[in-house]
Amino acid sequence: MYGAIGAGATLGDDGASMDPGSLVFHPQSLDAPWDAPVHVKWLGTAGYEVRSGAHVLLFDPYVTRASLARCILARLEPDHARIARYTPRADAIIVGHTHFDHALDVPAIAKATGATVFGSRSAALLCRSQGVAEARIDVVERPAGSAPVEREVGPFRLRFHASAHAPLLLGRVPAPGEIADCTDVPMRADAYRCGAVFGVEVIVGGRTIFHMGSAELLDASLGKLAVDLLLLTVAGWTSSDRLPERAVRAFSPRAVLLGHWDDFTSPMEKGARALPAMKMDRLVGRLETAARDVLVGTLPLLGEVRV
Repeated sequence: MYGAIGAGATLGDDGASMDPGSLVFHPQSLDAPWDAPVHVKWLGTAGYEVRSGAHVLLFDPYVTRASLARCILARLEPDHARIARYTPRADAIIVGHTHFDHALDVPAIAKATGATVFGSRSAALLCRSQGVAEARIDVVERPAGSAPVEREVGPFRLRFHASAHAPLLLGRVPAPGEIADCTDVPMRADAYRCGAVFGVEVIVGGRTIFHMGSAELLDASLGKLAVDLLLLTVAGWTSSDRLPERAVRAFSPRAVLLGHWDDFTSPMEKGARALPAMKMDRLVGRLETAARDVLVGTLPLLGEVRV
C-alpha cells in the first residue's frame, strides 16, 4: 500500500522512475495519534532525527551537503550554520558507517550539542581528531559473530547489529576499509572510508524502529524482528541480492520509510531532488508483493511522521 497518496503515484517519462513525492507520508499516515510519543524526521540521505519528548536521537546526520565540485576537488568541512539550523539538539548520534555523507557533520554536531557518538573505531578516530571528548565516544564495533551491542540513552534502547554496505560501485563497496589517520583534517571525500557497518534497532515509546544506513544486511545477525518502522536506504538496493524480500523476512515491518534516494550535493534549502536510476517503482512493488499490508512511503526533506 502506498503510504499516503498511492493513487497519484507516477512514473517518469521512461516508465521506470517513480516520483518520490507521490509516496509522501503525512504526519499521521501510520495511524499514530496526534500525541504519539515518537516522531521521525528525515534529514536527507540516510539521516534521521528520532524524537521522544525532549530527547533526540540522530542517525547519520549530514546537513552540510557539499556541492559536487567540493566533493571532487576540495577538502570537506562541515557547514556550522546549517548544523545549528537543522540539528540544534541531540542526546545521541549513531554513525551507521563512516562515508562522508554519513559522518562528516558528526563531530561538529557532537561538540555543539554534547551528544554521545555511537559507532565504529573509524567513527571514534574521526571524532577524537576533531575534539570530541572521549567520554562522549562509544565504540560499539565488535568481532564478527558477536551478539549485538546494547545501550540505553534516555528513553531509547539501542541494539547495534553487524551489517554490510551495498556493493553499488561496479560490484564493489565504495571507499572500503578503515579510517586510519585523521591528522590531515579536513579530509577529502574519498578519505572517509566505510569502516564497520551497523544496522540499528531502536525501541522507544513502545515502538520499534530499525535503521538501515546502506542497502544491505547480514541476515544471520538479525534473526527475525518485528518493527513498526523500517528506515530503508534506496541507493544501491539493486546491487544487493533480493534485498526487498530479505528485508521483509527479517523485519516484518508495519511500514517502510524510504531514504537515501536524494541528491546529497544539492543544498538543504532546495529540498530533496531524486537521484537518477533509483528504480523506486520496482522497489516499492517488490516490498508490497513480499508483504501485502506494508505501508511504503517517503518524506519531504525535514518532513516528519508519527510512529
